[in-house]
Amino acid sequence: MLLSDDLVVSQTMNWVKDFIVGHNVCPFAKREVERDSVRLVVLRSKKTDVALEELMSEIQWLDEHAETETTLLIFPTLFKDFQRYLDFVEVSENLMFDQGCEGVYQLATFHPDYCFAGAEEEDVSNYTNRSPYPMLHILREASLDKAIEFYGNTAQIPDENIAKMEALGRNKLEDIFKACMNVN
Repeated sequence: MLLSDDLVVSQTMNWVKDFIVGHNVCPFAKREVERDSVRLVVLRSKKTDVALEELMSEIQWLDEHAETETTLLIFPTLFKDFQRYLDFVEVSENLMFDQGCEGVYQLATFHPDYCFAGAEEEDVSNYTNRSPYPMLHILREASLDKAIEFYGNTAQIPDENIAKMEALGRNKLEDIFKACMNVN
């Protein structure tokens, strides 16, 4: 069954609001959600080279729309395999470097099966980067620098997030993710 773009966007925004903002996984996200400056784009690419073109098109779009702080590129049908997704991320970052995006944009990565190097697949720490669908989060580096300057020491955020995930536990995390997928 093909999920509509509206449903994918609604589910993803539920995840952003209920998990990322609701559990303060990213201390910078709440402001942007409240400002409605987060763009969600559903991409139905079937080939990696097309997905790369779409990534660069979105970066160009962001260049032309300063009022939009960040974009989540959502791939509901591509990159079901996590390793294939990681390969795409590496190629994407190389392309962005080649296209002069270094110091301007960076990517944050999210996938339903996210697993950090050295972590076990069932480790709850992986939930910090798990999402309803494979996605790339395009961040403006200048804005990120400002947010870090305002927030202060951000080095502890990953450890704090791991502690949050451990406190929530696998069952509660699964419940949160299932709830995000329910759209009325």
